[in-house]
Amino acid sequence: MSLFAIADTHLSLSADKPMDIFNGWSDYVQRLQKNWRAVVTDGDTVVIPGDVSWAMSLEGAEKDFAFLESLPGRKILMKGNHDYWWNTASKMKRFFAENGLDTMEILHNNCLFYGDIALCGTRGWFYELDNQGTHDEKVLLREVGRLETSLKAAGEREKLCFLHYPPIYQGYECPEILRLLKEYGAKACYYGHLHGASHRRAIEG
Repeated sequence: MSLFAIADTHLSLSADKPMDIFNGWSDYVQRLQKNWRAVVTDGDTVVIPGDVSWAMSLEGAEKDFAFLESLPGRKILMKGNHDYWWNTASKMKRFFAENGLDTMEILHNNCLFYGDIALCGTRGWFYELDNQGTHDEKVLLREVGRLETSLKAAGEREKLCFLHYPPIYQGYECPEILRLLKEYGAKACYYGHLHGASHRRAIEG
């Protein structure tokens, strides 16, 4: 029973948004499927911290969800900056149930468990969006509130945190999120959002 994380799958099996126009993304769906099956078993858990699908609605994302459903393991989905299909937790859970998507769960304003370990997280916040004045502060505070709700729900369990946006990147820091990670004793934080050459500038450790 292993735990994996992979962000930014950017699936577009219905949407007209092919990622293979970008360098390094050729045949990415086939490669994702092949490599996933090579390492993930039905007893494993895979967290996908955002940018799951390019679809604009739950219905539009059904083929992308079906693709993920066909792969081994339990999948925990989170919201990224491009997940326009995202809806309320109740609507997403109902959609999954009605469409036989039995291996899908949502991490949003809650925490989920991997054995005795609490899996916490939210989309987070990133400086790329910080260009519209006071409105951005509202979005930041909302994300901070969601993260604290998730961390509180974990109680005294060991906590792993998942974010879409990196909380530290090339001179940028999100002190509100970093404070919560420290205050609630998160053991580690895993994030996505970075593509291509930006991986080399990712903060580790």
